[in-house]
Amino acid sequence: MKSLKLDLDGLYEYQQNRPPYLMIDAADEVIPGVSARGYKKLSQNDWWFEVHWPGDPNMPGMLQVEALVQMCALTILCMPGNKGQVVYLASANNLKFSKKIVPGDKLIIKTKLHSWKRGIGLCSGMGEVDNNIACKADFTLVLPTLLNEYMSKSN
Repeated sequence: MKSLKLDLDGLYEYQQNRPPYLMIDAADEVIPGVSARGYKKLSQNDWWFEVHWPGDPNMPGMLQVEALVQMCALTILCMPGNKGQVVYLASANNLKFSKKIVPGDKLIIKTKLHSWKRGIGLCSGMGEVDNNIACKADFTLVLPTLLNEYMSKSN
């Protein structure tokens, strides 16, 4: 399938997160049903730096996971018929945070959709700063409209 490159307007077209909860700035490459790669540039103005932690600002771990999830959700949302739908995080496992992400960093996000069946995706993602792994996780994403379609067929 053809790869896509999504700037901010493209992100708005395919997914429903909006600032301040949009945790990605752009997707350099989305291969629908396969993988997505992009980034988030961290600024002192990002809302969480003021409160996490004063005097030692860093991106909270769960927002790092959210950035991975939002990037990987694009692999599902860019598949035919899924544009603009909602994708939910169902589980996250094997979380690892190995480097603080601070104002001025550029978080490079790389994700893969390993399996996609009946509205359920098994995924993994990794965030890098300055070519060093900052975070990684395995997670499950769900597209409720498709999942519900399969569930009604089985009833």
